[in-house]
Amino acid sequence: MEKEIAEILAVLGHPQRLAVFRLLTRRYPDQLPAGEIGQILGLRPSTLSAYLAALMQTGLLAKERVGTSLLYRIEMEVVQTTFGFLLDDCCRGRVSDCLSLAPRKPARRYRVLFVCTGNSARSIFAEALLRELGADRFEVHSAGTHPGSTINPQTVTLLQQQCHDVGGLFSKDLGSLADEPPFDFVFTVCDLAANEDCPALPGRPVSGHWGVPDPVARAAQARSPAEAALAFREAYGALRRRIEAFIALPLESLDRLAVQRAVDDIARREGH
Repeated sequence: MEKEIAEILAVLGHPQRLAVFRLLTRRYPDQLPAGEIGQILGLRPSTLSAYLAALMQTGLLAKERVGTSLLYRIEMEVVQTTFGFLLDDCCRGRVSDCLSLAPRKPARRYRVLFVCTGNSARSIFAEALLRELGADRFEVHSAGTHPGSTINPQTVTLLQQQCHDVGGLFSKDLGSLADEPPFDFVFTVCDLAANEDCPALPGRPVSGHWGVPDPVARAAQARSPAEAALAFREAYGALRRRIEAFIALPLESLDRLAVQRAVDDIARREGH
């Protein structure tokens, strides 16, 4: 086991191989084609191919052929085994010295952040939904990595039609939250935001990627107002299903690793 761990650490010791690993971890449980990985990270196909091969040789990545494409994903069981071994070896089994696994019983509401690129539709939907459905347990925020100045009007219209309170909802930059108290959960709801190496946020939040197709982009290509409205309704519905599943989790009785697995399961079950 020690030899395998040493090989994994050696592979991850290369900055660009680590960047590939981090990207696929941020996008987990999504699978990405090599072309998309290369485009996001600015890597030539031949270079990326070598990095992917090295990561696969350690077992950290798996690939699957879908049609004519090869899709790559994190092999999460190998990742968990690797870091579990390191924690056990480092802490001699006293895991709490390195990573808190105590049941999550805050004396306050859980702080949740939803992130997308523009903070004009999907993350706003998620903020409004969790504020209403989990108001007694969650303090909710949203932000964008490259936000616009206003929320998309169709976002506001749909929220009002669903009887949500739109007061206090506005687009904001992710960097503006750097001085906020620690977040318990951070969810990316668009692929572009998950692709970015975002600014560090306070605390050590549980993170999840709940990617939803961009209703703004879909509406721009729609052939009719009804088709455009449908794009927003489908994004809203997908996020509502995920948030309802999240709210149903017995967070107070689960340790951190169990919560992380549950968050990932929601993304997998409610996938695109």
